[in-house]
Amino acid sequence: MSALDDTGWLRRRHPVVAVTAGDDAPEPSDRWPTSIPAVAQLLREGMRLAPGVTFLVGENGSGKSTIVEGVALAYGLSPEGGSRNARHSTRPTESPLSDWLRLERGIGASSWGFFLRAETMHSFYTYLEQNPSPGDSRFHEMSHGESFLEILSTRFDSPGFYCLDEPEAALSFASTLTLISVLRRIADDGGQVLCATHSPVLASLPGATILEVGEWGLRETTWDDLELVRHWRSFLGEPDRYLRHLLD
Repeated sequence: MSALDDTGWLRRRHPVVAVTAGDDAPEPSDRWPTSIPAVAQLLREGMRLAPGVTFLVGENGSGKSTIVEGVALAYGLSPEGGSRNARHSTRPTESPLSDWLRLERGIGASSWGFFLRAETMHSFYTYLEQNPSPGDSRFHEMSHGESFLEILSTRFDSPGFYCLDEPEAALSFASTLTLISVLRRIADDGGQVLCATHSPVLASLPGATILEVGEWGLRETTWDDLELVRHWRSFLGEPDRYLRHLLD
């Protein structure tokens, strides 16, 4: 079998090669979530996922978390975080996007995966306490950031498929750098990461693919050209220029 498909895409052994719309996917319309430009583009055109790390970067409401959630669920991961084996639920809020997606898997790739979503980690920690594994920590007894770092050290240890939704929410600057090193290790070991983020620090990971999400849909870009990076540079260089408009 050729290592290249008919588009010239290198068929490596990373877990997810492409995300496309299934036969029963609806046409984009003014109904959520297909009304989100990025979701509409995903359903129309599909999305190739490169080996290593891919970041989705955009404003609140741009659709980056909806896409990460949809892909994670289509892969078989728990809607509120965890691996394929984790099954816990507080209040289902996920969109129907996962039902409309079809994933093209890499040849011989690992089926292991993990979904880390910042907003549901409290319920995930409760699930772990009720279904403990040998050596598990008491996550609820740690600080928010410490518990995230413990998850990174105990669950991000195999070359599988990792979906992360704004993982920087609980992390300090130094801890975000730790996360960067974890993501690099996963990529170097043959794993794959799809991550929604607001963090210019996290998105600076060398070699990562960056998709900027907004009213235009999805577009590949570089770290230097991200609107997020330009805004942070401008603010940190002259915060008073921003604050006087807000506070006056």
